[in-house]
Amino acid sequence: MATLLLSAAGSAIGASFGGSVLGLSGAVIGRAAGATVGRLIDEKIMGLGSPTVEVGRIERFRLTGASEGAPISKVHGRVRVAGQVIWATRFQETVITSGGGKGAPSQPKTRSYSYSVSLAIGLCEGPITRIGRIWADGIEVAKGDLTLRVYTGTDTQSPDPKIEAVEGAGQVPAYRGIAYVVIEDLDLGRFGNRVPQFNFEVMRTGADDLAARINAVAVIPGTGEYALATTPVHFETNPGEARSANVNQASGETDFRVSLDALEEELPACQAASLVVSWFGDDLRCGACTIRPLVEQTVEDGEGMPWSVSGINRASAAEVPKVGGDPVYGGTPTDASVVEAIAALNGSGKAVTFYPFILMTQLQGNGLPDPWTGASDQPGLPWRGRITTDLAPGQSGTTDGTAAATAEVAAFFGTAQPGDFSVSGTSVAYTGPTEFSFRRFILHYAHLCAAAGGVDAFCIGSEMRSLTQIRDDQGFPAVTALKALAADVRAILGPDTRIGYAADWSEYFGYHPQDGSGDVFFHLDPLWSDPNIDFVGIDNYMPISDWREGEDHLDAAAGSPADLAYLKANIEGGEGFDWYYRNPDAEALQHRSPIEDGAHGEPWVYRYKDLRGWWSNPHHERIGGIRQAAPTGWVPQSKPIWFTELGCAAIDKGTNQPNKFLDP
Repeated sequence: MATLLLSAAGSAIGASFGGSVLGLSGAVIGRAAGATVGRLIDEKIMGLGSPTVEVGRIERFRLTGASEGAPISKVHGRVRVAGQVIWATRFQETVITSGGGKGAPSQPKTRSYSYSVSLAIGLCEGPITRIGRIWADGIEVAKGDLTLRVYTGTDTQSPDPKIEAVEGAGQVPAYRGIAYVVIEDLDLGRFGNRVPQFNFEVMRTGADDLAARINAVAVIPGTGEYALATTPVHFETNPGEARSANVNQASGETDFRVSLDALEEELPACQAASLVVSWFGDDLRCGACTIRPLVEQTVEDGEGMPWSVSGINRASAAEVPKVGGDPVYGGTPTDASVVEAIAALNGSGKAVTFYPFILMTQLQGNGLPDPWTGASDQPGLPWRGRITTDLAPGQSGTTDGTAAATAEVAAFFGTAQPGDFSVSGTSVAYTGPTEFSFRRFILHYAHLCAAAGGVDAFCIGSEMRSLTQIRDDQGFPAVTALKALAADVRAILGPDTRIGYAADWSEYFGYHPQDGSGDVFFHLDPLWSDPNIDFVGIDNYMPISDWREGEDHLDAAAGSPADLAYLKANIEGGEGFDWYYRNPDAEALQHRSPIEDGAHGEPWVYRYKDLRGWWSNPHHERIGGIRQAAPTGWVPQSKPIWFTELGCAAIDKGTNQPNKFLDP
């Protein structure tokens, strides 16, 4: 309407001036001017003929980290690297037009601009082992969201096909010796239509590095209700609200799957894995101790994989203890997750050793009598190796060495039998006597491993040092019980699964009661020589250094506690082989006593580090200091020794006491 009115008004005004310009009358000029002003008013009021709205168009691009002459980084271990852009395409502009047209002439057109680019980013000197996490502008992005190719920087790598397609075949360097990545058709919209600042987690190890030589690992800590699952599981906290139980990676993969991928890439020589799964004990007195699976909470269950262990569901399970409202451990992995982990490890070509593990739940102030000291409280979260009789050996009134100890040990092991379990597919339920015992624990997982398709090896227990040293009037009842358990596990798993017990490094070689008797027992020999036992398992945390501060201690000549020659010499030497400390005062002063056996020339009997001597010789016990004429049932060199655990804390002087996991 304004166009018509102002056109007429402009014509009238122009005619009143008379004359012409460039042959046009004043009326014509006035009409055109009035129509133009009127059209602008109409467009504002009615939205007619609106100009195209442009969204997201960029006039100038910048590439960060593309400096010429930048040095090539040389990294080792695990490093976060930014890198340099070494090649890039022109930016590809994509325009999407919407709105307007014949069907909706009153609506403005919208042109949306998006941009993509392909680029190569040089990282460091190669070859590298792998690329881990990737960050863009400090935020982790999933590899699956990128069209990514990784060149590890070998001397034989070929040019990238995308770069060749752009630059021409034969015109592209292979960047040999340089580790780099190519990101193809990177959509810049999520980064504000700009190239983000990339960072890459780079792993690089040498051929002689430890990572290149490790051939077995333990999958720990053995807790976490869904930590071993390859299926994503979540908790629905409220309708429409959920939190993941086992996906904590930008990739969207489960934590176990991501860990397994990292294991295969970072430890290429690894061929075996111990799968650790925990139940929980609650007392250092074996006759009162129960062993059971626990959960972190009993309210919310995992969607897609409800928690269930040995036929116990979440609602009927007990909880792990809490401090400040938070559980001190993760819960026992649900049976379905254990089956998935075994399948995943087998599928990756790993030989699986199943390793059932006991964690203790006593907190400080637990009110349980300490069998070792008589104190009113047992230590907080103690080691399972301290489980013993109601009163430990050496304490007044102990049952150790009497028939009464048999009943205490029997209560710990329980009466569960292989036939007390029902198996349906990969589910195992318990139908036997009402008990939470050690036998139920071990036999459950023997059945579960069989249902999962089998494992290469199975441990029937680990580090029950004080339990195996309990004596009754006949011998060592826990060792007899372990032999019976090994036979039952053999019946379940068959002849192809190797069965063993993972003894503590201070337990495997014998028992020397510190009672002045001079007794030397090879108490585990009935187990090691049993036909159902295939290997001697040792959790090896033997000290391989005795390093002190300063330069005036006895080992200072080695120069460093990390000197490889020094550490190697202490594998079959040093403490536990050549000498020992009689007491803490001697240790503080480094007053070392030699390990000798003048009577019979068998110093290996007293050397826990002398695996070669223990393994290669017949074993003659000494009762009252008298060497027995007949050897035990151990046949020299008859069973292989496996280090079922091995390592030390990664702290200063950690090799002094590898069994101590200290947090400075």
